[in-house]
Amino acid sequence: MPETATPPAQLLTSLLRDVSRSFYLTLRALPGSIRPQIGLAYLLARATDTIADTEIVPVTQRLDALHQLRARILGQSITKLDFRGFTGGTAVPLPPHPTDQNQVPSLALKADAERRLLERIEEALTMLASFTSLDRGAIREVLATITSGQELDLRRFAGARKDQIVALKTDGELEDYTYQVAGCVGEFWTKICRGHLFPKAKLDDSKLLKQGVCFGKGLQLINILRDIPADLSMGRCYLPLDQLTERGLKPSDLLSPEHELRFRALYATYLDRAETYLADGWSYTNSLPYRCVRVRLACAWPILIGIQTLTKLRSADALHSLQPVKVTRNDVRKLIIRSVISYPLPGYWRQQFDAAKNSPSKPIASKLGFE
Repeated sequence: MPETATPPAQLLTSLLRDVSRSFYLTLRALPGSIRPQIGLAYLLARATDTIADTEIVPVTQRLDALHQLRARILGQSITKLDFRGFTGGTAVPLPPHPTDQNQVPSLALKADAERRLLERIEEALTMLASFTSLDRGAIREVLATITSGQELDLRRFAGARKDQIVALKTDGELEDYTYQVAGCVGEFWTKICRGHLFPKAKLDDSKLLKQGVCFGKGLQLINILRDIPADLSMGRCYLPLDQLTERGLKPSDLLSPEHELRFRALYATYLDRAETYLADGWSYTNSLPYRCVRVRLACAWPILIGIQTLTKLRSADALHSLQPVKVTRNDVRKLIIRSVISYPLPGYWRQQFDAAKNSPSKPIASKLGFE
């Protein structure tokens, strides 16, 4: 059955839902005054990410396409974009090596949605031009940073493969990468919310922006730690060479089960760092005005899902897990229900972070008599 929504509405509803079901939950929680800006920024970032990850296209062509899209987003070009080289088949290629065949249908649907997004990129750019200059500037700023990180990533790993692993050189490079692809999103989110929802609230803006950056970096670091085996299979190692060398390890050692135990000490330090970043994100969430219920819930959900993921990662095989660690949909539903129930009760609300970390399957609702 054909969709009846207008094209812009499709972009921010059905298409956005199909390219990222988890983020769509967060987006739906946001007030309508900021939903379009954040939704469109996500779609544009997803488009650039799809271009960067389409491995059937040579790296040089991907870099050129990213440059063209970046120029259009920043208002530096009016040349119409044509990404048929990225969508010329029936779909954007699936992510490499899906380990669970039950995932293939959902991955195929997502790949098809990404193809449709590239085909409708001109509509997204038209929508960008319709925003106020302040919103347009914020979206352009965050996309400029994200695409810079994506371009750097493509160049860094241009020759990488499983038998020729390329690693980031220093811990500073890792910090810079997590900022470019995710930490900057925390800044963008903060600026949009501040400008539209609580412009006169008395807040420490410097601290809020810093915590917003940590929030984003924490979520990205979890993705990196969860995806180590998959990244290694493509010749990519996001854990820095200097840190591996200090522990007598080489990137290629991470392919061998015998090095798991020695690697765990380094792995634990990054799990701890991610947890610290999420704790900053939780402080950020609770610094926002209490009346901003929708925004605080939208912030809380990825943080609580993230801390539950970290708990699972601490007991999982770091290097040779057959499937990426993830929080189940049922647990996510429970988490959302608990957060909504707990919100009017500050004492229980403040406990959610520690409860998610220490007892991810124990429902807070039972304490409140809501089972």
